[in-house]
Amino acid sequence: MTAFLPLTPNIAVAAQLSPHDIAAAAAQGFGHIVNNRPDGEVQGQPTGAEIEAAAHAAGMGYTAIPVDHTGFSAEQIAAMSACLVAAKPILAYCRSGTRSTMLWALAAASRGTPPQEIVATAAAQGYDVTTLLPAMRSLQQRL
Repeated sequence: MTAFLPLTPNIAVAAQLSPHDIAAAAAQGFGHIVNNRPDGEVQGQPTGAEIEAAAHAAGMGYTAIPVDHTGFSAEQIAAMSACLVAAKPILAYCRSGTRSTMLWALAAASRGTPPQEIVATAAAQGYDVTTLLPAMRSLQQRL
């Protein structure tokens, strides 16, 4: 089973999920899956449709916010921010959990969480989001 790494009481991140991981996520109290991985990154990865079907079968919500090598857009940050408000608790995944953590960091900053708190939270789970500090500060200035 894939490890679910909590960032806050309302969101955890994970590496690529399989349909079998979804039942375990539901059993642990997650109510929503956020897919940050585009289909077809590697041969054999489960498709978003497979994960979505498993989520719905487990009584969970599902949102796809795929993030590729081009980085994070304002629309992706807004979509993740909306999930943070509307859907709890969330399990977000990508290939390794890094993109999900980074997108959470930007969304949390856009909602007013202090950047240093975000950095510390991510670091506690082994993710380094310090390269996002300028973007997080910029998002906070827009509040």
